[in-house]
Amino acid sequence: MVEAQTVHERFNAALDAVRPAIQRDGGDVWLVRIDGAIAYVQMVGACGGCPMSNATLRGAIEKAVFAHCPEIASVEQV
Repeated sequence: MVEAQTVHERFNAALDAVRPAIQRDGGDVWLVRIDGAIAYVQMVGACGGCPMSNATLRGAIEKAVFAHCPEIASVEQV
């Protein structure tokens, strides 16, 4: 019997899918918490102060998260 993954496990799997590209640029992203349908992430390393981090969040991270976690409506940076 296959055990269902939690939303946190699926969310982290989505981050793992985009993490190599983010790490190549010297950054990383971590799940801070999920509150209802909103997930909060922290961009660290080079991504922490990068003006393009919002584009990465909206373009790559949200796309991966929405594919893995349809119950998540928004991903916000803290």
